[in-house]
Amino acid sequence: MCGIVGLLGKQAVNQGIYDALTVPQHRGQDAAGMMTWSEGRFLLRKSNGLVRDVFHTRHMARLKGNLGIGHVRYPTAGSSSEAESQPFYVNSPYGIALAHNGNLTNSEQLKQELFSTDLRHINTSSDSEVLLNVFAHELGKQGLHLEAEDIFDAVRRVHRRCKGGYAAVAIINGFGMVAFRDPFGIRPVVFGTREEENGQAVMIASESVALDVGGFELERDLSPGEAIFVDIEGNIHTQVCADRPQLRSCILSMSI
Repeated sequence: MCGIVGLLGKQAVNQGIYDALTVPQHRGQDAAGMMTWSEGRFLLRKSNGLVRDVFHTRHMARLKGNLGIGHVRYPTAGSSSEAESQPFYVNSPYGIALAHNGNLTNSEQLKQELFSTDLRHINTSSDSEVLLNVFAHELGKQGLHLEAEDIFDAVRRVHRRCKGGYAAVAIINGFGMVAFRDPFGIRPVVFGTREEENGQAVMIASESVALDVGGFELERDLSPGEAIFVDIEGNIHTQVCADRPQLRSCILSMSI
């Protein structure tokens, strides 16, 4: 069980993500990480330890930008090494960073497919890196200019390939923030909004308490198989991307 947070606003998001991560830290106390995006660059800090021990003033100063994702980790798959703390990043296509909560039950099969068919190399034993590369491969089929429907099509193919319970939030360089929930809704995802001086901010998290600490108003849970895309201007797009979604949520990982 891990905790995920994504935030897109009109001002710096580093402190908002930090504060949000401290609340669902019961979901994972082994490692913490944050990736922000600013002017076409990804900025990363992650390490083993609690949120308060991972992020110091010098790290926070470097995590610039009004778009970012965060993660607190409990290693249910892979090892507990610092290299497997999240978020993960791939440079193709576009540049994508992803944080993930859950388990892929067909991770080994997907690794083989990624190597032999998709020509992608997995560098860790984490199924989160597998999920990122499956999503990146499917998104790479869409071409240079992405629309919301292109992203939802990619998520639809991710659901067809990936088995298990998972929730993920990701940054797509230059396009915005996307999150999706498995077709059975096993892992929780919620989103909320907050009015800022220059417009609306959107937060996505694995628990609603992460929204509360930042003054966000809870909009709702994502439905089983649903994806949300928040474009770089802050516009919200949602769509159920699973073929046969059913709610079979895990009582131990429900949002509160």
